Amino acid sequence: MEWGAPRKIKEVQAFLGFVNFYRRFIAEFSKIARPLHDLTKKDTRFEWSQECQQAFEEIKKRVSQDPVLIHPDPDKPFILETDASGIAIGAILSQRGEDGYLHPVAYLSKSYNDAQRNYDTANKELLAIVESLKHWRIYLEGTILPVTVFTDHQNLERWKNAETFNRRHARWHMELASFNFEIHYRPGKMSNKPDALSRRHDHEDIPNPQQIMINAEQFKGFKANIEIDIISMIRESLSDDESLTTLIESTKKKEYLPPSIRKQYDKYEWRENLLWYEGQIVIPENKEIRLAILEMHHDNPIAGHQGQARTLELISRRYYWPAMKQQVNRFVETCEICQRSKGHKQYAPPKPLPIPQKPWEDIAYDFIVKLPESQGMDSILVVIDRFSWQAHFIPCLESTNAEGVADLFIKEVWKLHGLPKTTVSDRGATFNSQFLKALYTKLGINPKFSTAFHPETDGITERTNQWLEGFLRSFCNYRQDDWVRWLPIAEFCHNNQVNSATGKTAFKTIYGLHPRWDLVDLEVNAPNAADMADSMQEIWDEVIASMEFYRSKEGDPKREYKVGDKVWLVGQNITTRRPSKKLDNKKLGPFVISEKISSHVYRLELPKTMRTHNVFHINLLTPFTEDKDFHRRQARPPPIVTEEGEEEYEVDHVVAWEQRKNGLYYQIRWKGYDPIEDTRERAEKIAELPQIMEDLLKRHPKAPLPKNYKPNGKGYKRAGGKASNFTTSNSSFTSNQRPTNLTLLNPLSVTT
Repeated sequence: MEWGAPRKIKEVQAFLGFVNFYRRFIAEFSKIARPLHDLTKKDTRFEWSQECQQAFEEIKKRVSQDPVLIHPDPDKPFILETDASGIAIGAILSQRGEDGYLHPVAYLSKSYNDAQRNYDTANKELLAIVESLKHWRIYLEGTILPVTVFTDHQNLERWKNAETFNRRHARWHMELASFNFEIHYRPGKMSNKPDALSRRHDHEDIPNPQQIMINAEQFKGFKANIEIDIISMIRESLSDDESLTTLIESTKKKEYLPPSIRKQYDKYEWRENLLWYEGQIVIPENKEIRLAILEMHHDNPIAGHQGQARTLELISRRYYWPAMKQQVNRFVETCEICQRSKGHKQYAPPKPLPIPQKPWEDIAYDFIVKLPESQGMDSILVVIDRFSWQAHFIPCLESTNAEGVADLFIKEVWKLHGLPKTTVSDRGATFNSQFLKALYTKLGINPKFSTAFHPETDGITERTNQWLEGFLRSFCNYRQDDWVRWLPIAEFCHNNQVNSATGKTAFKTIYGLHPRWDLVDLEVNAPNAADMADSMQEIWDEVIASMEFYRSKEGDPKREYKVGDKVWLVGQNITTRRPSKKLDNKKLGPFVISEKISSHVYRLELPKTMRTHNVFHINLLTPFTEDKDFHRRQARPPPIVTEEGEEEYEVDHVVAWEQRKNGLYYQIRWKGYDPIEDTRERAEKIAELPQIMEDLLKRHPKAPLPKNYKPNGKGYKRAGGKASNFTTSNSSFTSNQRPTNLTLLNPLSVTT
């Protein structure tokens, strides 16, 4: 309805080209549009009459209401068509109506800001997709069925699966992490609808200001301001939060207020069109912004799915809003990846070693071994400074001998930190070798060894190993063969988190500053060199005091459950088929308690596919915390009912495979079902589903294929046997009961 009246024939043609797609839904369309069509005739002088204006307004009205525009149906797939021109982006969100035709749900036409106008064509086309998904977040976020996105820029089809991103694309990738969408190329000649919206003449094509090259010397002392969407959203939302209006106005003019009143606003500051409180950006009452901040500082791999205190500390470095602690705690508490991946707490008290006095004088290191091969490696050398808790995670081989360990140590640790005075390690063959003992003696290092079979003596490495394994469980793929590429991110994340013993991050303890880890580039107060030098000793003194205070842990509180409660089942005694137990999920479920047998024994409702006794001791159960506030978890969809009245289950993708004596088997993830309900199916059946096979080869080009698979996608349809009938038109499996006679494979936290 905001489309301005055309000013020339070309603009009339663009408008008619757009509405022509919906003429079938508009009664007497030709009659209504006749004055506009007459304007486009050859040798006709352009004259916008009252009759043309009436026709123009009537068509806009008809296109914006029933039967053209329909209400969104969350049970149907969405179609998103986007386009970008030199002046604006355009998009149409559509679904198929009851008549089988594609109907628009909503339109979007938005001009660029000054920075976006300088983007190249590819980035403008990608911006159209990003802005459209965010604009219709209420409809498109977390959909069960993927949103089909059409663009006329072919390279964007591969954008989601790219291996490297620049900073802008990395930010967009994180912002769209909660959307289930697929990008498909469609030539520009087939994209007239969004094309017309992006080329509306009323989006003024403001010419770019003249650009002048300036000598680099003139930029000294200046800091580049990077345009970040989340900061723009905060700026826009501040004016919408009425509770902040008085505070903002008073802060802006506080220097003119009486001293008694001005004192109330001393901690507030207004700069860069943002409200600051004690150096933190004040976040307005906006659920979308707060959720984006929470996801960025918890779900993001760089954040690393930290616990409540560490996530709060990470957010508090830059942002503030009332009741932030409670919201952060609830967000972390309800994260299913954290609940599923992190281990069951053990409460054996550690036997701490003497407290070190300076960074990298006293180190501890250990190996995490027997990992699935990744980039030719199967183990991790973990090296930790016992003072700052700074760590290095070094991929290696379990078979590395003493000389090889010394080489790794020199290459990755000594070059950065020099020689330690003492080391703490386990009493394995590697560290006990005569070579390392001789090396330590020559270098003046006094080795100390942990008590045999009691790793709590060396608690720092044991806890760090547990943390690193939990991090890798959260992010590595199902086959667990990509853990090496996650180690640099894990190392950064570990060193950027506040340690409960020192009360500071390793970066802060070593360098006196926090590293820049997000894309926001707003100026913060930085100490000068003299102040930093004076404060480093204070930081070290605080670390020593904190470590002296941190010498005890609370015991495990008593807990009871009742029938109907949901719990996680600790999977320590359940054998899985994943390559490594270390990187496997620590908990299965969640499951519902069906019976309380005694105060310590409970019966669980397990799926039929799970062949195990359903009675468990309370020590194997941990409470499940449901996400009722942020709605990150998607409810399981009901099974589709086929024409024959059978339940139809849809295959989502192939997770893994196994070659057995009687043939090749694929592990199947069922669409809408938890990993706990994965089953194994004969690969010959899955070969009849071309979409699934294409997806498998895209994910794993070297995956084994069944003999009946035809690369052209023309699989055969099995004759008879309703109990296992696949169709080649989609990825569905129809049966009187979803297969339950195959061995259950273990659930995943993150699939490939």
